[in-house]
Amino acid sequence: MPFVFKRLVLFLSIAALFAADKPKFQAGPADSYPAHQTSQKVTIAAKVFETDEQTRPAFGKNNPYKHGVLPVLVVMENNTGQTLRLDQMRVEYIRPDGAAIAATPANEVRYISGGRKPRVDIGPTGAKVGRSKNPLDTWEIEGRAFSAKMVPAGESASGFFYFQSGFQSSSKLYITGITEAGSGNELFYFEIPLRDAAR
Repeated sequence: MPFVFKRLVLFLSIAALFAADKPKFQAGPADSYPAHQTSQKVTIAAKVFETDEQTRPAFGKNNPYKHGVLPVLVVMENNTGQTLRLDQMRVEYIRPDGAAIAATPANEVRYISGGRKPRVDIGPTGAKVGRSKNPLDTWEIEGRAFSAKMVPAGESASGFFYFQSGFQSSSKLYITGITEAGSGNELFYFEIPLRDAAR
């Protein structure tokens, strides 16, 4: 066996091992979640992720909620018979007092909470500063974010939205800006009570 081929096999084996360590996560059908709403043949579900047990399959050891970010999984199923555009979709977390919190873009979540205080090591050549890793700067935050811009007829899309808020069971998820690709008509808004979304 040539040396280059052996190295390639070794590299692929190591890559497969690391891939096996990544937590597997897949959203279920929208109507399988307690907090869901169907309107105009579109079903949208929401699930709040708070505890380590809930967040581990999606985010591994770093629970975003412990760092001031509430992840909410959104699953959308399109049974309208036509493609839906989501590029203007707006998702807000409505607190019980009526305050609306816009979703933080996934690529900005890493800036919400920095790493812990830098560790300073003093050596013979002077001070060396080593920063701790920011727990919100992980591939899962962007990699698992809701990113679909269109949902074809009969298809579904899912992913997380991130809110800088604590969870309160009487809050709601408010979704607007979903339009029919063909006509440009906007669908009626979705207002999903989150009282059952943490289960």
